[in-house]
Amino acid sequence: MIQAFGLTSNPRKELPPAADDVSFEARAGRITALLGAPGAGKTTVLRLMLELQQGRGITHFRGRPLHRIAHPSHEVGVLLGDVPGHPARTVRGHLRMLCAAAGVPVRRADEVLEAVGLVSLREERLGTLSRGMDRRLGLACVLLADPHTLVLDDPTDGLSTRESAWLHGMLRAHAAQGGTVLFTTADPKGAARTADRVVTLEQGRLVADQEAAEFARTRLRPRVAVRSPHAARLAVLLAKQARASQRSVEVVREGGNRLSVYGGTCADIGEIAFRHGIVVHQLADEVGDMGPGAGLAQASGPRDPIRAEPVRVTDKQGTALTPGSEESPSSADPSRPCATDPPTLTTEPHHVLEPVSLSDTMEPVTSEPSLSFGQPPLPDVEPHELLDLPPAGRSDDGSLTATAKAPSRPPALHPTGVLTARPLDALPPLPPPISVRPAPSPLRPLRYEIRRATGIGTGFLTGAVVLAVSAVTAVVLARIGHTPQPRLLAAWPQELPLPPAALGAGLLGALAFGDEFRHPALSADRGTVPRRLGLLAAKLLVSSTAALVLAVLTVGCDAEVLYLVYGRELAQVPADWVPLVTSWIGLVVGCAWAGVLAAGVFRSTTAGLAAVAAVPLLVVPVVHRLVNGPSVRTAAGLHVRLRETLLPRWPFGGERYLEAVLDVMSQPVGGALTLSLTALLCAYLLTTLRSRFR
Repeated sequence: MIQAFGLTSNPRKELPPAADDVSFEARAGRITALLGAPGAGKTTVLRLMLELQQGRGITHFRGRPLHRIAHPSHEVGVLLGDVPGHPARTVRGHLRMLCAAAGVPVRRADEVLEAVGLVSLREERLGTLSRGMDRRLGLACVLLADPHTLVLDDPTDGLSTRESAWLHGMLRAHAAQGGTVLFTTADPKGAARTADRVVTLEQGRLVADQEAAEFARTRLRPRVAVRSPHAARLAVLLAKQARASQRSVEVVREGGNRLSVYGGTCADIGEIAFRHGIVVHQLADEVGDMGPGAGLAQASGPRDPIRAEPVRVTDKQGTALTPGSEESPSSADPSRPCATDPPTLTTEPHHVLEPVSLSDTMEPVTSEPSLSFGQPPLPDVEPHELLDLPPAGRSDDGSLTATAKAPSRPPALHPTGVLTARPLDALPPLPPPISVRPAPSPLRPLRYEIRRATGIGTGFLTGAVVLAVSAVTAVVLARIGHTPQPRLLAAWPQELPLPPAALGAGLLGALAFGDEFRHPALSADRGTVPRRLGLLAAKLLVSSTAALVLAVLTVGCDAEVLYLVYGRELAQVPADWVPLVTSWIGLVVGCAWAGVLAAGVFRSTTAGLAAVAAVPLLVVPVVHRLVNGPSVRTAAGLHVRLRETLLPRWPFGGERYLEAVLDVMSQPVGGALTLSLTALLCAYLLTTLRSRFR
């Protein structure tokens, strides 16, 4: 069950809020449609519910707000827009990666593929799927963790009639099993046909909350649209004809020269107009909908008063009402105020629902919808008292008072439409603020990271390019000469700041975060990647493993190519291979880590790769100048003294490995890389703590 209370978005500049005091319920075992024209605030309401956008209000999912749920994906399945995923990833690979993120067994991916009918397309790339197949995959992602509640934003947008019927059938099956389904739509007929309850929004405000049958009866009634310069005269003639034939007909003057006739036909209206010589400019059958102007005015600026002059004939009472009668049509929502005809009250164009008599309750209408939800009704008042109601409003005890103007809230409007005056201390408190929550962290981060890295061919392509470039560079350097053998095996010319293997490892590390920013996989429409230490440790481990494999393959490939081209002399193992291997592995792994941390801090793959290249170009000269620059005392021989201080004789010769690490750190590139990694790690931890405090 979903319970939304007072959802209000933060206004932008001078514009009104996209969602204003929206409250509704979506019950378990039923499908609820959030209906509204484009721009009515449907998506904003969903984002406020899911804590993806700042604002005010609170939403309970089975009694708990989203940030109080330990594993949100197990409770709420969300689909906002297209499926978030890398276009080069396969359908099955994408679902397997999300299985690790949601903490469900990997076999669940095959189960949901079979449920949505995508088994035959499980090896297809996401970028090649059609619109209908993409929506099926989106539903599979939503159902992956078997959530109780489904929240979907316009799921049938762009689908054919057949695909829409299939999707609604899946939603109905989920609701039949006791789940809660909430989806947005701009199609009123589709909402009435597929939903159990319809919540209607206009200009970010709730204007109706009805059962589907009531919605279809009141908002989707067939009518005849008539335009004539003699609309008032034609309305009276239609009323007389309906009274003579004892038929129930409603004629609503919607402003200007337009009439809406409920219960009549084009043929009857045309014959009456012809017999009395009335010119008709339009005569057409229509079906009511929730388009602009249906219920509330769409303009937010100054509005001209439009008088509603309904004409009704009912066989229940046996009398006909003319345009001058003091009668008020009911609104599209039973709780919404009705229109009256006194000169002091105005209303916007609206649709009249069904015939009523003068004995029905008459209520004034205001030019603004109700901002209060679920308030107790006011005491009954007589219709003649309402006709003399001044603009100031009427208090709860029925006496006329001036409306209190609160500095931060508009005047309270009762659901009956009467402006009520409240003292400032009696105003209800503002709903609690909504803070944007970070996306959930993968429940199995290491599995998630492995499947993320191996699910696309970017890493394998990067490795192949690095091996090819390294082999060609090693052959060219050997032919030119003047290059030491260790640098030949690493394909590292003295003119270049880094070898190809180090740049490739940095790119793989940068893709660990940058790829998710472009194609988020953990949560739909989240603007940030979760900065959890568990996920960071998994990324560092996977990237260091990939860098280590790349380093070993690069040296082996270069040695094999040099042996084939120039013989055994250039392919021999150096005598001091231990410190050289340690330095090589430390350089490549350090570049990979620098790419991971930089991409996580700056949220960009390009920034991660730039940070890797900046180590030898910018940091190394700075470190070299600080250590060996002119001063009274220099730090020359620092690594020797560190070795003497920190390296006692260990058993089994363990001091040799630590000595090799210190040798790497004492080199200019190694020291600069260590300094850069320390700075990036501190920046990453700082941004993590800051986001958590927020």
